[in-house]
Amino acid sequence: MSFLKVQDIHHTYFTKSSATTALSNISFTVEEGEFISLLGPSGCGKTTLLSIISSLLKPTEGTVLLEDKPISTSKNQIGYMLQQDYLFPWKTIEENILIGLKLSDLLNPKTKTNALNLLKQMGLNDSVVKQLPKQLSGGMRQRVALVRTLATEPKLLMLDEPFSALDYQTKLKLEDLVSKTLKEFRKTAILVTHDIGEAISMSDRVFLLSTRPGTIHKIFDIPDELRVLSPFEARNHESYSTIFQAIWKELESLEHANQ
Repeated sequence: MSFLKVQDIHHTYFTKSSATTALSNISFTVEEGEFISLLGPSGCGKTTLLSIISSLLKPTEGTVLLEDKPISTSKNQIGYMLQQDYLFPWKTIEENILIGLKLSDLLNPKTKTNALNLLKQMGLNDSVVKQLPKQLSGGMRQRVALVRTLATEPKLLMLDEPFSALDYQTKLKLEDLVSKTLKEFRKTAILVTHDIGEAISMSDRVFLLSTRPGTIHKIFDIPDELRVLSPFEARNHESYSTIFQAIWKELESLEHANQ
């Protein structure tokens, strides 16, 4: 039994005067603990597919199953990390990381302690918990957002370009931290990104989507010698350049075909 099954997804956006097909014939499976990246030209439907997998959007056709159950029945088992951290500016960091637990009616002394311990694992000490988001840097805020996401112990994480608004050095550090944390907790994750290097260095597999309507053009299996490394180390491995060039070449061919 595959952990996640995406079956025959087709999606069309309708207006009064037109119909635009965003996705066509998307099928794949993801195993528990696997990290998948969705890569492709702008407008290929990556975020639409992420929204469908997370049940925020109902597809025109097709089904998504999490542990053989419809994804729509598993909303409280899905966590999100987005480009913006969406921390409540008037709440303290402690209040922000506990809000998911509170809304899910899971807040108790044990889960609160676990969340605060996770904050420390992210390198944020006790002095931070009573501060407001505006007092933290962008990278620190994204760490808080990750703690808030993981605190509810979701089975599936959806990452929609979570590092794209950060400076390059902070982005690389957070890639390492997020990758290490998800491996430790054996979390299953799907990342949407425009960054080929990010996809290669963080993933087990990279799904390259074609231009609209988005289909799975090609799947790249990341070599074992890269998967065992941190994202920063993977970027410096000799195998990295080879697979980067292969994905770049395919992406270029897709974009030229659309011109």
